[in-house]
Amino acid sequence: MVQQIPLQGRDATYQPIEDYGVIGDLHTVALVGKNGSIDWCCIPRFDSPSVFGALLDVKKGGHFRISPMVSPAQPMRHTQLYLPETNILITRFLTNDGVGEITDFMPIKNTPNHKLQHHIIRAVHVVRGSLTFTIECKPAFNYARDSHSVRIAAHGAIFNSTDLHLGLASTIPLTDDGTGGVAATFTLHTDQWAYFILESARDHTIEPEPIYAANYEKVFHETMQYWQNWLSQCQYQGRWRERVHRSALVLKLLTYAPTGAIVAAPTTSLPETIGGTRNWDYRYTWLRDASFTLYSLLILGFYQEAEAFMGWLDARCHELKENGSLQPMYTIDGGHDLQEIELSHLEGYRQSRPVRIGNGAYKQKQLDIYGELMDSIYIFDRHQDISYDLWQQIRRLLSWLGNHWQDADEGIWEVRGGQQQFVHSRVMSWVAFDRALRIARHRGLPAPLEEWEKISSQIYEEIMQKGWNEKKRSFVQYYGSDAVDASSLLMVLTKFTGPTDPRMLETLERIQRELTSDSHVYRYDPKRAADDGLGSTEGTFSPCSFWFAEALARAGRLPEARLILEKMLTYSNHVGLYAEEIGSTGEALGNFPQAFTHLSLISTCYNMDRALNGTLLR
Repeated sequence: MVQQIPLQGRDATYQPIEDYGVIGDLHTVALVGKNGSIDWCCIPRFDSPSVFGALLDVKKGGHFRISPMVSPAQPMRHTQLYLPETNILITRFLTNDGVGEITDFMPIKNTPNHKLQHHIIRAVHVVRGSLTFTIECKPAFNYARDSHSVRIAAHGAIFNSTDLHLGLASTIPLTDDGTGGVAATFTLHTDQWAYFILESARDHTIEPEPIYAANYEKVFHETMQYWQNWLSQCQYQGRWRERVHRSALVLKLLTYAPTGAIVAAPTTSLPETIGGTRNWDYRYTWLRDASFTLYSLLILGFYQEAEAFMGWLDARCHELKENGSLQPMYTIDGGHDLQEIELSHLEGYRQSRPVRIGNGAYKQKQLDIYGELMDSIYIFDRHQDISYDLWQQIRRLLSWLGNHWQDADEGIWEVRGGQQQFVHSRVMSWVAFDRALRIARHRGLPAPLEEWEKISSQIYEEIMQKGWNEKKRSFVQYYGSDAVDASSLLMVLTKFTGPTDPRMLETLERIQRELTSDSHVYRYDPKRAADDGLGSTEGTFSPCSFWFAEALARAGRLPEARLILEKMLTYSNHVGLYAEEIGSTGEALGNFPQAFTHLSLISTCYNMDRALNGTLLR
């Protein structure tokens, strides 16, 4: 006799972060676990309140699970894969009685109402034998803060909350479970299918419509063709083609189509330390990612996406504060208010509190963002001339930076323990003026060249005098410290120093000795670095690991660089996705999937190829 594993037993544990695949429709995403459960989804867009949030509270957060019923003694394997060259996810269940699959995707639509209306399509198929499945759909609206009603309809069920409504169409009769969800049990035999379509709407009159196999096939093939046609534009044909292609598909999934902005990650509060407080909301767009984003999109040949993202950046430059400055990050539609709030009613992933929405770092002073912004504009200007209107804003921005680059700030790592004179902030301030000078000279644009040259030289000399620790024989994190920081690797990638400059080579050695564990690089040592205000450890930071490999390659240490890259590639999850950090036993930590890591992977693979081919200019 087949027994269902008790609901309480299944719900009481969290899946590893790396056990999820991601689907999306260029407005939002859903995280689908190997166990067939959608445990995170925000509707109608990335930064909307969650509808399914079991990722942050297994009991309250809500989920949409489809999984086989098996006896406790029966072995069952779970696997996942993407349909090649797409973001269509297939979850497989392998048992002695049969093999089943769930195909999950979100159709890509460009209709006017798509900002409000989204679909998650789930198709269950038995490939061999027979399997009995359970379906449980239990939304928890507004981060599990809003109540809702459930109504069983002729072809499914309707969930009505105050601000959002969901219709679940089903080919299987559903029953109200009495706790705000619906459930069903059904058996499929070889080559039989069951279909489920979850649809969102603002109108409470939403009504599930019957599902026909022919309609499903049509939408499935349209979605498959969309992704495959999009990826066919990719110009990268190097040694790591499959990895780069998957990273490109991830970046496209993290793109908010109406504005071209790319979220840092589609999740909030996944911890950098299990049980710790390093839990942040990443569902926004950081200027810090800008240069990596435009560089990656342009080298891969995704010009339309690059132009859309540049349009978002251009709009931010036309919204400078009265004094001519910018804030570090914005919402995906350019909003300025990212007020940080703690959701005390949620226990957090594996009891990692607090759960946060919003991000208070938007109020910080982070001087490095001006270099990242100018580098991105410089990169784009080589592809397409920037406008004179944008150039006017740039001059205003650099006027502010010229008066403030010596200020203390919170820096690239957004410390919350007090401002310092961070070396990386100075380096990127130099990058800002260097790139502006290059654009002005190339385009003949009006600019105070003599003034910018003077400031650029002053910044450079100061970094070499105060940012270099003679006793340590390394560039350090901030003036007067002896702490090494992995952000120094960007001195090579931004061409502040040559990769074989003696000071840079010694800094590479120091980073390898103090911050590197095998192929993994920590951002800094919390015991020696500037107080980040958190007092806890974290995993290794994956972008830094890729930067280290690229810096070594540029320094001519190719065998070592390639080995580090190959090792890092083994730390993606089963479908090629990376979280922000990697724990001591290879587990994923932090928000997932993280754009910054995938951007760094693309840059490193691209330039490692060039180095191995002998075409990389140091």
